Amino acid sequence: MDHQGSKQLSALGAFMQSAGAKLLILGLNAATGILTARALAPAGRGELSAMMLWYIFLANVFSLGIPSALTYRLRRHPEKVSELSGAALLFTLGIGIVAGAVGFIGLPHWIPQYSPQVLFFARIFLLNTPVAVFVVIGRAALESQGNFTASNLSLIGPASLTLTGLLLLRWAHAFTPVNAAWCYVLSGLPPTVWMGLTFYRAVRPRFQDLQKSVRLLLSYGIRSYGIDLCGTLSVYVDQALVVRILRPSLMGTYVVALSLSRMLNAFHTAVVMVLFPRAVSRPAREVLDMTGRAVRMTTLVTIVCGAGIMIAGPRLLVLLYGAEYRGATAILRILVVEVVIGGATQVMAQAFMALSRPGVITTLEAIGLLLTVPLMFVLVPRFGIEGAAFSLLLSTCARFAFVLAGFSRFLHLPRPGLLPRRADLSFLRNAVSQRLRALQPTVAAGGA
Repeated sequence: MDHQGSKQLSALGAFMQSAGAKLLILGLNAATGILTARALAPAGRGELSAMMLWYIFLANVFSLGIPSALTYRLRRHPEKVSELSGAALLFTLGIGIVAGAVGFIGLPHWIPQYSPQVLFFARIFLLNTPVAVFVVIGRAALESQGNFTASNLSLIGPASLTLTGLLLLRWAHAFTPVNAAWCYVLSGLPPTVWMGLTFYRAVRPRFQDLQKSVRLLLSYGIRSYGIDLCGTLSVYVDQALVVRILRPSLMGTYVVALSLSRMLNAFHTAVVMVLFPRAVSRPAREVLDMTGRAVRMTTLVTIVCGAGIMIAGPRLLVLLYGAEYRGATAILRILVVEVVIGGATQVMAQAFMALSRPGVITTLEAIGLLLTVPLMFVLVPRFGIEGAAFSLLLSTCARFAFVLAGFSRFLHLPRPGLLPRRADLSFLRNAVSQRLRALQPTVAAGGA
């Protein structure tokens, strides 16, 4: 097998593993979502979200682009893996402290309509912010080393333990919003310890040449911070605003519809996870080809699956979550369209990241995302949760248009084709065939 074929086989194997892991995680998250929705009803589900949202949201908001910078620098400077990883750990501690402090001060002013108990535990759970930061940075380091297995397991572990804890609460008749929130928080600690040990063995972090390592990380991180921030806001800003504007029962209904639509993110997320580390340092035309093929194939799959969810949406909501959530049908369909467009935007953005133009994609995405806040404040009071869904969709459409136009304007490359091609299907068929042939010796050895 030639070198190019080996690279394609390796990339496909990483993608298939990551996509499988994402589907498993989505299945586990769907199960926990069903349990919490049925046990807590819309109002209780809204209170759970109000407690759980903030440490994850703030950890990503204050990331300073370090996860992307670590991936990029480790691929460009593999000889500095220990020094760069040590500097990233120091950022983890600093980001966690700052983010937690901001949340502790700001939460009473942001969610005043929630009970004192909900506010108290929302602030307590901010202590988990450094853990959330470390998971993001640790996964970036592992993926840059090609260790997608460990990265995927660091996500599967917490989801599995959370589901187990929630089932025990259900069995013990102790299912409350606060107890469920503790399950989510505590279930992440054992997998994080395991990932920390794996991270240490993989990169052996050292705290030497800190000034140079910090400068390397920040020089790329500050430029890519905007895109990381845009990615975080595109996922969480609607929830952060909805939780501020609407009462808990409507928040619970919105979160259920959002969770069901976000199941479609598995393929795009898996592609981004593999595409960015592999595209770094490649020629521009090769990056364009990789990005175009990735966005076409994953978007096609997402559209097909999304159409199924839109058709079966009303029955799925009642069957999975209960009759109380029947009113989420309309926003579910809007959010499915938003996921398809947003996923394609996320994949195309990786070309800018790999070609060392993170500042451009940051600006383009920020322009589109900044539309979300005024749209939310205008449409949500008037149309409720449907207004929130439309705000997200309009903002995502703007980001998609800006990113697509940026290929010719800033990268001086043609726009990637978005319609599936016969060559894409041939590539997939050949790569799958190579993958199956590569597995045959392993299967034969196992049988022997």
